[in-house]
Amino acid sequence: MIPTYDQIMLPFLEFLKDGGEHNLSEVHDALADYFDLPEEEVNKLLPSGQQPVFRNRVSWAKTHLKKAGLLLNHKRGSYQISDEGLKLLQQKPEKLSPEVLMQYSGYSEFSRASKSQEKSENKAAEELKEEVTPEEELEYAYQRIKSGLTSELKEYIMESSPSFFEKLVIDLLIKMGYGGSRKDAGEALGKTGDGGIDGSIKEDRLGLD
Repeated sequence: MIPTYDQIMLPFLEFLKDGGEHNLSEVHDALADYFDLPEEEVNKLLPSGQQPVFRNRVSWAKTHLKKAGLLLNHKRGSYQISDEGLKLLQQKPEKLSPEVLMQYSGYSEFSRASKSQEKSENKAAEELKEEVTPEEELEYAYQRIKSGLTSELKEYIMESSPSFFEKLVIDLLIKMGYGGSRKDAGEALGKTGDGGIDGSIKEDRLGLD
């Protein structure tokens, strides 16, 4: 069974206790081994089909640990344990949970903000419940999910390498209809820190403009 994000938090932190910097992919693979997850569970996708469930939960565990100040993020996409994280591990906690993390001011503020937003959305939904059609209710739910996904994607992209970002831009333009196919329409050209052209793409499907 795939562990929940709060079940992941303690082994996530323990993996970083060597004090070194590790990217999220390293942590993800180490945690998959720790929980002895079979490949089909590691690759099982969310209902949206856009991201594996386990990777999503690892990312959420990272977010909660970071908000509590237990992780440091000096370099994009890389994490290391903070002094507070080491102090917490020295206490040998049996598990970590949102309740345990509430002792840290950064996390309590994050939690209050999240609950305040949720209350506001629920109140608005209740007020509109008798006034909106089923189609409108679906639209409001869709917008809430879209907002959450936008934040998650932004964080994922910011943690990725520059070369990944360059390829992402090209692929996005192709999906928007420029150039035709990935093979002949777009090309990522940039190198890290070169200050030059990052990629090229034909302006339309025929490459005439």
